[in-house]
Amino acid sequence: MTNKILLPPGWSRPHGYSNGVSADGRMVFVAGQIGWDETHHFPAGSIAGQVEQTLKNTVAVLAEAEAEPQHIVRMTWYITSRTEYINEIKEIGSIWREVIGKHYPAMAVVEVSALIESTAKVEIETTAVVPR
Repeated sequence: MTNKILLPPGWSRPHGYSNGVSADGRMVFVAGQIGWDETHHFPAGSIAGQVEQTLKNTVAVLAEAEAEPQHIVRMTWYITSRTEYINEIKEIGSIWREVIGKHYPAMAVVEVSALIESTAKVEIETTAVVPR
């Protein structure tokens, strides 16, 4: 794969994400995924538990395009509680490494007042680039 992590000279490496990624290949766009399962049931109430299900959902959609977690180049996370996110960040990091691995795409995390599904605490949009 021809992905390149973008780190300007003199910048410290960020923790848990990359400042930017350059990639060549076939693009895959994953709509905002939330923490429910295939039957629209939320197996977890915590933000960390919902992140786990959301990431598993993202990986399942990527697989339909013959893409894998290491092909992810960009994510936008929408969370309903910055406080809850920060309080569970260690667990979220552990879940990330379990589901995605040690791959850190360009990311943004945005706190929002609500998501369309009232039980959802996180929604994640993903862009991946699969090598040709």
